Amino acid sequence: MNLKSSTKTDVNMSELIVEVDAESFERAVEAAYQHQKKNISMPGFRKGKVPRKMCERTYGEGVFWEDAINALLNIELPAVIIEAGLNLVDAPKVEVTSVSKEEGVNLKVICITKPEINIEGYTGIEAPRSVKEITDEDIDQQIENMRQRNARVVSVDDRAAEMGDEVNIDFEGFFGDEAFEGGKGENYQLKLGSGQFIPGFEEQIAGHHIGEKFDIVVTFPENYQMEDYAGKEATFKCLLNSISKEELPEVNDEFVKDASEFDTVDELKADIRKRLEENAESTAKNLFDNAVMDKLIEKVTDPIPHVMFENRAEQLMNQFAAQLKTQGVSMDLYLQYTGMTQDALKETYLDRAESEIKLRLALEKIAELENLPVSDEEIDDQIKDLAEQNNLKAEDVKARISLEDLRTDLAVQKAMDFVIEHAVATEPVAEEETAEEETAEETVE
Repeated sequence: MNLKSSTKTDVNMSELIVEVDAESFERAVEAAYQHQKKNISMPGFRKGKVPRKMCERTYGEGVFWEDAINALLNIELPAVIIEAGLNLVDAPKVEVTSVSKEEGVNLKVICITKPEINIEGYTGIEAPRSVKEITDEDIDQQIENMRQRNARVVSVDDRAAEMGDEVNIDFEGFFGDEAFEGGKGENYQLKLGSGQFIPGFEEQIAGHHIGEKFDIVVTFPENYQMEDYAGKEATFKCLLNSISKEELPEVNDEFVKDASEFDTVDELKADIRKRLEENAESTAKNLFDNAVMDKLIEKVTDPIPHVMFENRAEQLMNQFAAQLKTQGVSMDLYLQYTGMTQDALKETYLDRAESEIKLRLALEKIAELENLPVSDEEIDDQIKDLAEQNNLKAEDVKARISLEDLRTDLAVQKAMDFVIEHAVATEPVAEEETAEEETAEETVE
């Protein structure tokens, strides 16, 4: 297979003219015949023993040509594309322009190529960054959460029920004198104020004592899910069986010893503050980094083949399908539940796919411009980490991944670190200022 010419026909698109000489084509046709002959049968011949000439006489001279051409493309076309210096982002489209035993095969190959990105202004990108100040109230809230987790439930028998209590009740609902379906319960546990029952029900339990029988009168909401009940007044005959409440532990050193690894309240508060400040710093960094990357994506204005976005969206869908499978749900079942089609689901991934592709291309270009090479030692260290994370040997990891892709991934990470390191943190714009700016812009327009 010989490359006759390579022509750039459009942005990110090239056309190759390729020929296969008659001798090479004949070898490929013979190989196709040899591969298929074991399955060929014809009257007068044993299966697998039909001569090639008899097959061509019976089914036509070109009976093996398609398989021969496909075999040549699979084996030899990749080398031709490399010779042309092309980096493809999708499978090439091949058109057979002529074919004969005497002249061989002539092909036209349409290639969609990886775009060349021009990226400027990637240093000094400005993005807002602020770290939440940790207050005493934040620390108190964490301790209150600990109290809630360590609360114990105690019975109450010396007072009436109050909002916030958990009660056990029997009840039966009536429309007039007729009991209605679904309106009866026995030994039902209900936390007053939880909103489990229709509005007004729980509030009317408050004030009653254990063993007391009483009526609750409520009206079902107009938008109640059971249309026959919507808007109707109902009477519930109730019996209060028991009352209990959560008892929160007092915050003291004994509580701290029981509920944590610390001995005193001060030690616990210091640790909570430290962890909250670390989380606040991490959150601020992530938000800043993401904002910088979003602005970098905006700087990618060169045309990019849409097929790159589609292919990435397909990858994201496949990842999602794999996640569903771990939960015992197939993609077909998910689509059935959601009422979506494959194409509709893919459409939801396209915006994300476009952003990811643009970011990747920008960072690859920055790695090149800033000369951010990846050493063999860094490759080895990464392989070692991957081996440890997946309980594999380094040799197994090398056999499963592309080292060149790994090298590119590490270069991309270096470029990302470079851009973030050279970004400029600014004060966040207050919401009031943003609203004023938008109003001013609208006025000008």
